[in-house]
Amino acid sequence: MAEADANEPPERIRVRGARVHNLQGIDVEIPLRKLVAIAGVSGSGKSSLALGVLYAEGSRRYLGALSTYTRRRLAQAPRADVDTVEHVPAALALRQRPGVPSVRSTFGTSTELLNYLRLMYSRLGAHLCPNGHRQEPTIDVALNMDLTCPVCGSVFYPPGAETFAFNSDGACPRCEGTGVVREVDEDALVPDPSKTIDQGAVAPWSMFGLSVMPQVAAELGVRTDVPYAELDATERETVMHGPEVKRQIRVPSKSGKLFDLNFTYRNARQAVEEAVRNAASEQGLNRVNRFLSVQTCPDCGGTRLSEAARSTTVDDLNLAEATAKTLSDLTEWVPKVVDSLPPDMARMGREISAQLMVIAERLTGLGLSYLSLDRASSTLSTGERQRVQLARAVRNETTGVLYVLDEPSIGLHPTNVDGLLTVMRDLLADGNSVVLVDHDVQILREADWFIEIGPGSGSQGGRVLATGDAEQIAAHPDSLIGPFLAGRESAAVRSRADADAMFDLGRISLSTRPLHTVHGLDLELPAGRLIAVTGVSGSGKTTLVLESLIPGLRARIADTPLPRQVADLGPGPVTRVNAVDSSPVGANVRSTVATYSGILDELRRAWAATPAAKADGLGAGDFSYNTGSLRCPRCQGTGEVSLDVQFLPDVDIVCPECDGTRFAPEADRYEREGVSLPQLLKLTATQALDRVGDLRRVRSKLQTLVDLGLGYLTLGEATPALSGGEAQRLKLASELGRDQSATLFVFDEPSIGLHPLDVRTLLKVLQRLVDNGATVLVIEHDLDLIANADYIVDMGPGGGADGGTIVATGTPDDLRGDQRSLTGRYLDRHLDYG
Repeated sequence: MAEADANEPPERIRVRGARVHNLQGIDVEIPLRKLVAIAGVSGSGKSSLALGVLYAEGSRRYLGALSTYTRRRLAQAPRADVDTVEHVPAALALRQRPGVPSVRSTFGTSTELLNYLRLMYSRLGAHLCPNGHRQEPTIDVALNMDLTCPVCGSVFYPPGAETFAFNSDGACPRCEGTGVVREVDEDALVPDPSKTIDQGAVAPWSMFGLSVMPQVAAELGVRTDVPYAELDATERETVMHGPEVKRQIRVPSKSGKLFDLNFTYRNARQAVEEAVRNAASEQGLNRVNRFLSVQTCPDCGGTRLSEAARSTTVDDLNLAEATAKTLSDLTEWVPKVVDSLPPDMARMGREISAQLMVIAERLTGLGLSYLSLDRASSTLSTGERQRVQLARAVRNETTGVLYVLDEPSIGLHPTNVDGLLTVMRDLLADGNSVVLVDHDVQILREADWFIEIGPGSGSQGGRVLATGDAEQIAAHPDSLIGPFLAGRESAAVRSRADADAMFDLGRISLSTRPLHTVHGLDLELPAGRLIAVTGVSGSGKTTLVLESLIPGLRARIADTPLPRQVADLGPGPVTRVNAVDSSPVGANVRSTVATYSGILDELRRAWAATPAAKADGLGAGDFSYNTGSLRCPRCQGTGEVSLDVQFLPDVDIVCPECDGTRFAPEADRYEREGVSLPQLLKLTATQALDRVGDLRRVRSKLQTLVDLGLGYLTLGEATPALSGGEAQRLKLASELGRDQSATLFVFDEPSIGLHPLDVRTLLKVLQRLVDNGATVLVIEHDLDLIANADYIVDMGPGGGADGGTIVATGTPDDLRGDQRSLTGRYLDRHLDYG
């Protein structure tokens, strides 16, 4: 790349000496105003460069230009571990795992579609006068004039857009705009009626520090020494709803001396209601939730809107009915509404409609047309939420911004990738720069420039393997992604079952009733095979597998009634179901690869048995970084500390006392085979294998991690930070090697975050399960994985109301020749290319 003239804007970002995470002090240049792809195997350092360097420095420098007052109120990234970064623009990141939205967020609010729909209802709606008479649409609303009811003559001011907002004036009073109400479940207050109150039958009293309430209840005439089930109606009424009256009871002190004290009675319901009000943390709320039932709000029917907000209609539909439409239906309805307006309102209607349609068309191009506007954002997949972010980014019409996209292809069927590429090209056309981390070859082939990091994972990666355009990368001798870009690597690498013998190991049969947008279906799956369920987003894959097949199998295995949506189910040889999802592993930073894989207890016992530890009287408990005497006193075993930098936000850094090992320095005095436990936990699973040769169970579990393609993870690595694909494979660690002849394993997009070479490692893992007798089912979009399946069930043909049927079933070759199958068309092209 030629140097730019001094008077011209810079043409590239220059990074020198980047050492974030496993980056090996790399130097690299990133072209500006281009689509730049960062490729590499899992754990190679791609995200470290994209997010840890480019985004971190771009966002930090932008925030650094703001006032001190403003900076105090914004989250800021610490300075990246890099010598220099030149010409980095202000940066925005669209992460692989967007934060889970609040209960008040819907697809309509997050996309801003609801804003325009509310404006439509305010300006174009037929409003009710105070006496309930409907006023036909009139231009007077837009002119900010009062309306006069033609029936009763009452004069009223028309409602504004905020009147239709469930997060503001239009909220249902009962549920406060959430659509649900949480009510105390009285059955849960006494989980075991065979217990007496003295034995703790009333669970909230013992849980929320009201241990004296049984005595107060006794003073109110309740028998506390008989089973709760034997109490009469009056006694139960007192327990559940008794009044706040004071009673004197005798309470012993720690010394045993009795005191007469007055206590105000708190009935069981009141105990829970007060706990809800006082809960200050998620943990506190979780304790209370066991006593609550969440139900659709009876006043608004779950629409979140007040009666007044639902009174206005457009085309005889109220706002709740309009937001219940899918995006596809909405884009058909809105233009019809505008066409039916009076001539003097047509221009205003067209302007509102045009803004709404721009957003809607962008979202449709990203494959989200099946979503309804009232769909809670928390129920969207990570891929769906990321595409919503991307659509908003384009709509903002920024210029000169660096967009860093982390796995934007997540959840995208190949047919939707074209829409994603259009969005990225639009960002570039506005003068922005786009850097993406992805493995989808369909997307990578469209990049203007490549940076490949590798060659391996962890300490074996972090170096620049190759840079250049697609043609240069494809021809580069050191490139690992090049052969896939060029089509030199065959997509099919696994020996698949013969079509004639597909059902020889048994069959699982399923018959369903309609559910959501999925029609009633009849399906047979081959046992003992690798099965892929495919289809565009919203076609019904999740409903079929996670909401019908799995609960149906579990009910049949447990000999309990089938779920309503399952008409019939034949489990075949399956007697166990293991659904392996991609949710984060471990609840907090104290969960590590060593703890989750179950080797840390073994290691602590082994180091406690060393001569030096025995001589000092240490046991296995002392080697715990959570509670032991050898844990780091500075960070209390978390490996990091929070710095108070006064007017700037707190910054979390690696603990300077233990350098992230979580142990105090004296823990290094106790060595086994020349290595201390803190030193061992800093090694990768592959490296640690050579250090624990005589610990058979530890070595076996480490070998399993290596076999799962996770040998690059360090033993002390915090598990919540692992990617979705890493989390799924780590959850499998205890399953490999067991007899799985009666087990169905279900994976939801296990290829997320995987390089094509890593997909081959995953296929080996899945093959081991099949070899051990398991039936393996994957919900997938990745064409490499689909191409290696024995059997495919393709859902569609579209999403939402346009999907919900089984389009095609059979082998990959069967689907290639089936013109009804969208997946089959892309699979045919992919197999021909590779």
